[in-house]
Amino acid sequence: MTVTDPSRPTGGHLVAEVLYRHGVRSLFALAGGHISPVLVEAKRRGIRVIDTRQEQTAAFAADATARLTGVGAAVVTAGPGVTNTLTALTNAKMARSPMLLMGGATATVLRGRGSLQDIDQMAVIRPHVKAAERVSRVADLVEVLERSLRTAREGVPGPVFVELPLDVLYGEELVRETMGVATPPPAGAPLRRRLEHWYLTRHANQVFAVGGATPNNPVHLSRVHPSARAVSRAAALLARAERPVLVLGSQGCEQAAVAGELADALRALDVPVFLAGMARGLLGTNAARQVRHQRKEALREADLVLLCGVPMDFRLDYGRHISGRATIVSVNRDARELHKNRRSTMGVVCDADLFVRALAAAGATARCAPWAARLAERDAARDAAIAQEAAAALPPVNPLALCRDVDALLTERSTIVADGGDFVGTASYVVRPRAPMRWLDPGVFGTLGVGAGFAIASKLHRPDDDVWLLWGDGAAGYGAVELDTFVRHNLPIISVVGNDGAWTQIARGQVPMLGDAVGTQLGRTAFHELAESLGARGLLLDDPDQISSTLRTARDTARNGQAVLVNAMIGVGEFRKGSLSM
Repeated sequence: MTVTDPSRPTGGHLVAEVLYRHGVRSLFALAGGHISPVLVEAKRRGIRVIDTRQEQTAAFAADATARLTGVGAAVVTAGPGVTNTLTALTNAKMARSPMLLMGGATATVLRGRGSLQDIDQMAVIRPHVKAAERVSRVADLVEVLERSLRTAREGVPGPVFVELPLDVLYGEELVRETMGVATPPPAGAPLRRRLEHWYLTRHANQVFAVGGATPNNPVHLSRVHPSARAVSRAAALLARAERPVLVLGSQGCEQAAVAGELADALRALDVPVFLAGMARGLLGTNAARQVRHQRKEALREADLVLLCGVPMDFRLDYGRHISGRATIVSVNRDARELHKNRRSTMGVVCDADLFVRALAAAGATARCAPWAARLAERDAARDAAIAQEAAAALPPVNPLALCRDVDALLTERSTIVADGGDFVGTASYVVRPRAPMRWLDPGVFGTLGVGAGFAIASKLHRPDDDVWLLWGDGAAGYGAVELDTFVRHNLPIISVVGNDGAWTQIARGQVPMLGDAVGTQLGRTAFHELAESLGARGLLLDDPDQISSTLRTARDTARNGQAVLVNAMIGVGEFRKGSLSM
């Protein structure tokens, strides 16, 4: 019989130790008996445990943390706890977020026998993650977790999943007692009882076999640099171009520590540049060569297009936004993205920011002042038109005016989380992050419901920032209950709901094409009253003369330590007419 050693670390302790050594300082979760040891041991190790009201929020928070810090982790209980995270996992996979999701599971000896919440989680989860592994012995815990964390960050980053059965996490003595094998059966016990004891003891011995790796510090992962030949060729193409355009996506900002060097490189190249996703804010708000409007028109007129971390998917109309006569240089760490939908003239497999920096270091530059001036004139004209539309009456509150007043309150210490359809689409034209990595949206999957999790992660990572959560009223329906989480964990986030009482992004296409608004009407939900009921401050905004003062009150409330929600009753205008969601 194996003797229990109380000095041996439990599985829960080993999980916490691996997470801490690999830089995890916030663990997102929703409580469940399968995973309790992880939560308790993480707290003991100095990891802040943030329990949310829905597992999807926990996974979204881990996704955003991974984007901001390079590693994010969540743990959820078995069965429905795991399946509730599938949308968030797919969002993270498509956004290339190196997050770890750990899922509880029934005891190894009960797998497949009808235990509570026992399903084949591996079959469910594998299509949604970069890799998935199951731990069946305490001795394998450290090795599997460290391999998974390495897999999440190397090559093309992405989410990973590790299944943790409860008998691997709890202490050996407790598990043996629960299994009924802490003591041998009495003399004369029936043969069946003795055989059962022998089988269960043998199984417990395997689960708690001595051995296994001890937690290590993370290994520095290599990055993919462009070849000198690729840089030289791209520099020659740039030197000959008269109308170049560079588009930089979120992939360019996967290394937050070098954002300053990347910004300097873009300035040195002197190329008109469009910033997308988390790259927004990289050049501040008034950079000489940054272009913000009418990207489609610029791509159609450009003779050279540098796509840095931007695939030719629906966002570029599958490549059709780019002129058929243009030279296309596509840069991506994922080789599958280089020629998606349309073959590039030149494809470079490397990190997007390293390519831009290498190109600038090689002395490459554009001589395109007339072209850049034309794009700048278009930007100025578009900004003037937006300002004119924002000044028009659109009761109760003009959404453009609301977004412009939000923008006016932003500083370099402001983070914007965007979660919604029509309202957030409007905000994207007007709200300008002042610094790198200060704009978070779901990414290519276009997932509604990311807002609460992303805001939680942002406030934890940057506690001194004003975190502005811009919610459409439809998206707020997914996560407004998480205001309770904001309050319980002292996260003074500023939520602004653009409330037009409808799924307006859908209605803009559905009504004119099909003549029916069925399914798109919501009603003007009293989100400000919900906020008050959950312990936050709720503000109703339905007077255009009160936009600025209400937003300032909200900002000041958050700075004084209280979560706050502004329920802004907005009108529906023509600004985004023709914007289809299909």
